[in-house]
Amino acid sequence: MKIPLFKIYWDKNDISNVSKAIASGKNWAVGENVEIFEKMLAKYVGRKYSVVFNSGTSAQHALMLALGFKEGDEIIVPSFTFISTANCVLFVGAKPVFADIEKKTLGLDPKDVAKRITSKTKAIMPIHYGGNICAIKELQEIAKKNNLILIEDAAESLGASIDKKMIGNFSDHAILSFCQNKIIATGEGGAVVTDSLEVYEKLKLVRSHGRCGDNSYFTSNYNPDYISLGFNWRMSNISASLGISQLKKIDKIIKLRREAARYLDKELAKISGISLIEPEKSVYQMYTIVVNQGLQKREALKDFLDKKGISCKVYFSPAHLTSFYKKELGSKAGDLPVTEEMSDKVLSLPIYPTIKKTELKYIVNQIKIFFK
Repeated sequence: MKIPLFKIYWDKNDISNVSKAIASGKNWAVGENVEIFEKMLAKYVGRKYSVVFNSGTSAQHALMLALGFKEGDEIIVPSFTFISTANCVLFVGAKPVFADIEKKTLGLDPKDVAKRITSKTKAIMPIHYGGNICAIKELQEIAKKNNLILIEDAAESLGASIDKKMIGNFSDHAILSFCQNKIIATGEGGAVVTDSLEVYEKLKLVRSHGRCGDNSYFTSNYNPDYISLGFNWRMSNISASLGISQLKKIDKIIKLRREAARYLDKELAKISGISLIEPEKSVYQMYTIVVNQGLQKREALKDFLDKKGISCKVYFSPAHLTSFYKKELGSKAGDLPVTEEMSDKVLSLPIYPTIKKTELKYIVNQIKIFFK
């Protein structure tokens, strides 16, 4: 078998929506689909406003700018994350302060976060790992107690919820991603959701060169004014049309992911060489196991599965131990013991809405063979 790490879930409605946007012969860059998608997102998550961008990284960078973070400010982030979480802090001249994670959900450890707060700390930016939910309520309390901004990096966990309250709704602002391996996909794409009108208006300026009245730029003869610096970070009307049709079926996508995960949970729990993460109401953007014996055994399993046609990947290697951050911040091995331990043990297996039972059985059987 050849089993990829992920497959995008699509149907005829995605093709129809995109075809209509293309066949219009106009408004490929800016159009009504962008505004429709934004309103749908805001309603789904439970926030007042949503601004979409051409990538999750653009959305995150734009939010750093809109919040006015600058040199001398510190933002607490995990090292167990995609590199953009830390990079976007540096993009605005602020300093990412890496905090350790806890083992249950692989999200920021509130106790370690509390220890790293200084007079320079302006915000805490946890991620919800792989469709899981981090200790967001505890982090919420810490942010409130210390008068800090809380930003959820919910790039991987759109659709997850606690007590009927959507992830992305526990913070001052949240970031979403629609890259191809996320819960819903537009190829590339991202968004910020917020209840702040001020931040909402600033985000719209940042994504389109600081231009007022951007929505009518291509269709009006008015002479626009530019009131701030900005970038060309718009999501296209074509991508937004795909986002609309994808969001309409998000509940089905999550249901299928959870069904696949339940099977893997049941079967893999029987194997003594691995442990399972204990996520709370995960939407399973990724399915990650923990190889108990550590790095050497994990690498051996990864190579074995690859030879058997089963794609797998390490999410994530520690950001603080990359060459760049060791040089930039002077970080070193031993700084974040739990992050470093878990990064040596985790391995993400294939999971996607259309994965077949025969494929799941094959994955489980090959892992059993390896540990025997």
